[in-house]
Amino acid sequence: MHNSFIHLSDRFRLIVLVLTTLVILIVGNSQIAIKQAIIDEGNTLLLRLAPKDPRSLLQGDYMALRYAMADQVAAAAMQATITDGLIIVSLDTTGEASFVGLNEDQPLAESQQLLRFRKRGDSVRLASDAFFFEEGEWKTYSDARYGELRVNKNGDAVLIGLYDREKRRLGKALH
Repeated sequence: MHNSFIHLSDRFRLIVLVLTTLVILIVGNSQIAIKQAIIDEGNTLLLRLAPKDPRSLLQGDYMALRYAMADQVAAAAMQATITDGLIIVSLDTTGEASFVGLNEDQPLAESQQLLRFRKRGDSVRLASDAFFFEEGEWKTYSDARYGELRVNKNGDAVLIGLYDREKRRLGKALH
């Protein structure tokens, strides 16, 4: 009796392990597919970067990013007492985005786009706050002034590249 109990216990553990692995793979791959769809089908916009760390010495060749409009978004979110939501940005003819206000389900003008934000403490996250690049390429990106985002109609964004002050791409895009 005892021996068959151990056998059932081992079989149960194996089933749990296989199911857990399948769930992890399904969730991970679905997140990849969602991000790829945003890259493939999303609108392009440029967000001006605020002063940032040109290189993280602890994590290797990567740039910590801060977006210039984050302070405006934080102030609007604090006034509305919300931590997550959507903002409206207006795009100029070059694709540079400027903050319009919080989204309150109002219709958007043709030059406007939704952008999701998350406020944690005093900081606001509009898109990725880090840009990783190949080892030894930090000088290529040190003049970055804009982050290039792809944004879907729901305001979800993926950072795909960096631009200089003349709005020229630095290095290779991530798509």
